[in-house]
Amino acid sequence: MLNRLRVSLLACTGLSLLTLAFPAIAQEAAVSEEKAASDTTVLQRVSVKGERVAAAAKGSATDSPLTTETTRAKLEDKQITNLEDLGRVAEPGVTFNRTTGAVNIRGLEGNRVLSTIDGIPIPYFNDPTRSATGGVDTFSFSSLSAVDVMRGADSSRAGAGALGGVIAYRTLEPQDLIGEGRDWGVLLKSTYDSTDKSWEGSAAVAKKIDNTSMLFQGSYRKGHERETNGTTGGTYTKRTEANPSDFDQYNFLVKLRQELEGGHTIGITGERYRKDRDTDMRSTQATAAQFSTSNYFPGDYTNNKENERDRISLDYKFDSESDDSIIDNAWASLYWMKTRTVDGYTGYRSYSVKGPIGRANSNEESTFGLIGAVQKDVDLGATNHLFTFGFDLATSTIEQYSAGYDNCPAPLANGTYPTGFTACANLHTNQADTPKVDSNRIGLYLDDEISIGDSGVKLTPGVRFDWVKHEPKMTQAYDDNASNPTLPAGFEDAGLSPKVRLAYDLAPKVELFGQWAMGFRAPSASELYSSFGGPGTYLRLGNADLETETSHGFEVGANLGDEEFGGRINLFYNRYKNFIDTKTITATQAAAQGYTDSYPNGISQYVNVSRAEIYGLELSAHKTFDSGLRLGGGLAASTGKNLDSYKNLASVAPMKVVASIGYDTSFWGVGVDLTGVAGSHDNGKVDQTTYSRAAGYGLVDLTAWWEPEQVKGLRFNAGVFNVFDRTYYDYTTIRATSGATNNAFYSEPGRSFKISLTQRF
Repeated sequence: MLNRLRVSLLACTGLSLLTLAFPAIAQEAAVSEEKAASDTTVLQRVSVKGERVAAAAKGSATDSPLTTETTRAKLEDKQITNLEDLGRVAEPGVTFNRTTGAVNIRGLEGNRVLSTIDGIPIPYFNDPTRSATGGVDTFSFSSLSAVDVMRGADSSRAGAGALGGVIAYRTLEPQDLIGEGRDWGVLLKSTYDSTDKSWEGSAAVAKKIDNTSMLFQGSYRKGHERETNGTTGGTYTKRTEANPSDFDQYNFLVKLRQELEGGHTIGITGERYRKDRDTDMRSTQATAAQFSTSNYFPGDYTNNKENERDRISLDYKFDSESDDSIIDNAWASLYWMKTRTVDGYTGYRSYSVKGPIGRANSNEESTFGLIGAVQKDVDLGATNHLFTFGFDLATSTIEQYSAGYDNCPAPLANGTYPTGFTACANLHTNQADTPKVDSNRIGLYLDDEISIGDSGVKLTPGVRFDWVKHEPKMTQAYDDNASNPTLPAGFEDAGLSPKVRLAYDLAPKVELFGQWAMGFRAPSASELYSSFGGPGTYLRLGNADLETETSHGFEVGANLGDEEFGGRINLFYNRYKNFIDTKTITATQAAAQGYTDSYPNGISQYVNVSRAEIYGLELSAHKTFDSGLRLGGGLAASTGKNLDSYKNLASVAPMKVVASIGYDTSFWGVGVDLTGVAGSHDNGKVDQTTYSRAAGYGLVDLTAWWEPEQVKGLRFNAGVFNVFDRTYYDYTTIRATSGATNNAFYSEPGRSFKISLTQRF
């Protein structure tokens, strides 16, 4: 009851902040209107006051009124160094699933949320055959200038894969470091995080010579396991401390920009990211006394995880210096990017198939593409039109492979294994579970923001065309697959996704809006073509007959105020068709696909769920006073239903409320952040077989900063998180973990702190 009361009080706090903000903003807007009747500018983005930051590309996926921006200044003030931190306070409603490595926005995650870096899509890997996922967190926060989050599908901009929204990372540009009146800049930073006992050092240097500017940035981070709030060590299922882990992470970013006459800028970007982690899996190891038939004794099982990404892009930007130009602005990137993840382990089995064992399951995608947009502003009679045309063209090669070794002998002539080695039927390796896939996509979009005279009314119709084609290729590795799959048919689909947005400037700082948009997501290669298992055991199958997921999204709300005093209100309803999910199928259904052997442990396959819905509410408000006092609050609440089973969608996170209060002077500042999260649905009420309910909780965080007057450019940031050492569970991460709520092994960190030192020159 106390937990519910705490959450309710925090919810009321957030609602009260917004309720107080609306009339005050309207009154302030009315005064402004009397002073300047001609001023009809409406701030379309909610930004955080801070240092100079290069703006998002015009016409890009997140150049939208549905987008919020977190600048580097706020990343530093809130001590945000990873995706979990981003959703903690800065972006309520955005969560990160550490189990699957997926970003969750408005109850959708994985390949239903589009991740981009400098506008270039980052692939999300979902290898269902070996539970290997991730890839979208292959960057360092130290290389970023800002993070943009667009909630919901803006079909005319984001396109395929953005049913839930877009999270866009913008890397540093030379002008982010070079101040006014200077031709060079340096940024040095060092951070310690007690959550995983990690230390990171980063450095960025920028220089401008005439019309040429360049930037070099790099960082190195080394740390250990992310702590739980458990206190029991040892091995096996009673362990509540985190498994010991060590990781190394580094990234390198280089940019060269050349300004040309007429508003043109050309450049080149190079980027490299690597992260390697080794974990001693003590929670799955056991002594003979704990489990008499334990496969792994203490010290005999180590998990390995690698993430890497490389990118080279040729970049172009244009801002017209003449009213007679054919176009007003444009940007484009011709790029090559390779993303790779490796999930594996090494160990020694002491019971079943005794002996050494190792696996390295890799997923890799190499993409060559061209992405960009152009804009033109035209007056036609009593209306003004801002036309935006964009494109996303790419060709990719997708490959999966499992390499490994064990003590299994060769199978007998009948396909079975000798006595004592029957478990080898489940240990398939040195094969591809998915064929090599050549994938091509075309995305073209056009929208027109129509301003109707001085009425304050804006109508924005838009449409996007998407075409996707997957061509599976037979390889020796796929031919070696123990399930003996045949090469499946290719996939090809196209779709039109229209949108209409209507906005009205009620006052200079109050915009009301409504939007309807459709979304489009073609199935991934693994959803279509994966195959793992073997006769006498089980099967996990893709489905080459899957249909494309589509959505209808309705949104109404208001954008209020500016950076000093404002907020936003969003009400949304999304309806989805042909949701892709997994389902157990019968032997008869499997036989129709050519799998006629016996699979006593079951057969699962990807299928389309005909209907699903997600709806909810998002609120935020902020106020900065001349005295230095600042207030803020936000709420994100949504509900999702599988309309076939009428059960709740497990991917939809519980309601979250945040409230902040702080005080800043010219040289120091302090802040308090309050977070309240409601409990999740009870067992049996969600559309997920293995499910863990998470109880509601409340947290208190403290942050502070100091810039000593004696040393120009020096800044200290510090934060204490979960001040009262509360034991709590992140629903997004643990929802599919059986028994998580009764085992502190799955809990989030207790009281922790971060401290960073930044020096600018």
